[in-house]
Amino acid sequence: MSQNIKANRIIGANIKKARIAAGITQEKLAAKMQTEGCDISRGTLAKIEAGIRHISLEELKTARQILNVGFEDLLGS
Repeated sequence: MSQNIKANRIIGANIKKARIAAGITQEKLAAKMQTEGCDISRGTLAKIEAGIRHISLEELKTARQILNVGFEDLLGS
């Protein structure tokens, strides 16, 4: 059973900020996450970044690893 973190605009904005800082498009981040075993599409990633979809703990861990940031960077305000 996967655990979800409630949809949150701050988390989504932080993921978007880290993604842009890394020079990665939503499409490329979703593709990299898929290669790490996350079943995620670009559209789903867009919803997470907009704060309208929950993010699973697995997705958060994978995004953190690919974007090379800490959890506090993604969860903080």
